[in-house]
Amino acid sequence: MFKQLIIFSKAQLSAFIGGLCDYGIMIFLTEIGGMRYVFSIAVACILGAVVNFSLNRTWSFYSQSKSYKFSSTQQLVRFAVVLASSILLKISGTYLLTSFAGIDYKISRIITDIIVSLGYNYVLQRFWVFIKTKNRK
Repeated sequence: MFKQLIIFSKAQLSAFIGGLCDYGIMIFLTEIGGMRYVFSIAVACILGAVVNFSLNRTWSFYSQSKSYKFSSTQQLVRFAVVLASSILLKISGTYLLTSFAGIDYKISRIITDIIVSLGYNYVLQRFWVFIKTKNRK
């Protein structure tokens, strides 16, 4: 149980670091670059995901060890599937909260990111992308 808490904590810290990069890039592209926020979210998510994937692979889930079911290429493909759907969820959630609830896109994005990160990304990364084989520990 303690080991699972450590893994969860590391994954959340990795997500937070990737999220800071992501959020900063979104703000820069929207406020300085003049890009519409729904497009800057997509670009920023991809760049933040590179940071997140790298940290998760090497630190959070120790997936470079031989005890993981999938190769790094297979993990990357699976991560890309999670990323694509995550981007759609983040864009949709941010747009809905901004357009219909009247919340500033910067706040809407934070709310949406918390929900998507904990309820979707972590679960799929932990149990689908970085899954361990059953016969090794």
